[in-house]
Amino acid sequence: MRAEEVRHRISTPLTTPVYPPRATRFTDREYFNVVYRTDPEALRAVVPEPLEIDEPLVRFEVMKMGDVEGYGPYLECGQVIPVRHGAERGEYLHAMHLDNFAATAAGRELSAYPKTVGTPALFPDNGALIGTLDYGTQRVATASMAYKWEPMDLEEARAQITVPTYGVKIVPELVCALARTEITDVTVKGTWRGPARLELFAHVMAPLADLPVREVVSASHILTDLTLAPAVPVHDYLAA
Repeated sequence: MRAEEVRHRISTPLTTPVYPPRATRFTDREYFNVVYRTDPEALRAVVPEPLEIDEPLVRFEVMKMGDVEGYGPYLECGQVIPVRHGAERGEYLHAMHLDNFAATAAGRELSAYPKTVGTPALFPDNGALIGTLDYGTQRVATASMAYKWEPMDLEEARAQITVPTYGVKIVPELVCALARTEITDVTVKGTWRGPARLELFAHVMAPLADLPVREVVSASHILTDLTLAPAVPVHDYLAA
């Protein structure tokens, strides 16, 4: 394989397509979000500078991807943390667990998403919406919300989804940067709020419980179509 051919590949193995070289459209992307209060000291231990924390809040999320160009349907679960970068308020991507290798690889290689393995689930069950995360054979998280309990304002839901997000991109000895992305191309198709509960279980490879649940603040269930935007570096740790 000539050097010119190598330069036109976007991933390895060089002869195997892993993910498409373009922006990805998500159709019927379903969110189950539970915002909860946690320990301020626990947050300060995991949120990197120059991001700042105003309130000790965490958003536990389960996302069911109904149809994704280039990847097919899959599920994702994780934690994001409300933060501030200068005057801008956004969310720090703390942990993401997926059941799709291509989406995991693309998130890590093309962007700054902290994606790793896991088995999330999202389903209705006897009047409740249930979101779970397993790591291997072990349960890591269980969330429940009253199913489609109360309609939620569409613009409020849009604001939740389009908040700027930050993640750390690391390629050893080459890149160590804080990156920013923001979803702008989004259609909100349905949204609800309701009472919820969340339980986290300790696991060394999926330490969601290191940010313990002290109080559930709110919960939402949102159905959307959207396109992810590319990440842009906003802070270089190697130059700091």
